[in-house]
Amino acid sequence: MPSNSRAKVPLDVHERALRLLAVRARSRRELERRLSAAGFEEDEVAGELGRLEAVGLIDDEAFAREVVEHELANRRAGSRAVTSRLLAKGIDQATIQRTLEAVPAPPESERALELARSRARRLTSLPAETAFGRLVPYLIRRGYPGSVAREAASKALGVEGAD
Repeated sequence: MPSNSRAKVPLDVHERALRLLAVRARSRRELERRLSAAGFEEDEVAGELGRLEAVGLIDDEAFAREVVEHELANRRAGSRAVTSRLLAKGIDQATIQRTLEAVPAPPESERALELARSRARRLTSLPAETAFGRLVPYLIRRGYPGSVAREAASKALGVEGAD
């Protein structure tokens, strides 16, 4: 028997929560789901989440702001995609709306145009109609409304009125 073998000691709820938070920031609901799935009791999880909120390790407002800033600046996502991502992480609609309004960002039409121009460079070998037919759904998948996507694609491809 090797001398360094030790029995694994299961983590308590506090240690498990801290390990999850060490990987990346998480919303309260997201952390609650993970701890519950790990088999911790509901009251034990609630108590730990309360302690972590009290010391500032869980802050849904700050988490939402971080996600919004990343999605808008780095991924150039549309508001619908950002909202969907935050809802999936357990952030409530009111917090999402406040955060979207508070984070400075170019208007959605400008972000869509920037993303469309970036993507359009990859489509230059295609006929304009085909490129437009690929670019609009791409922008819609990135969270932009159809009208914004069509306008951005038209401008980026230089095919005004391609609707």
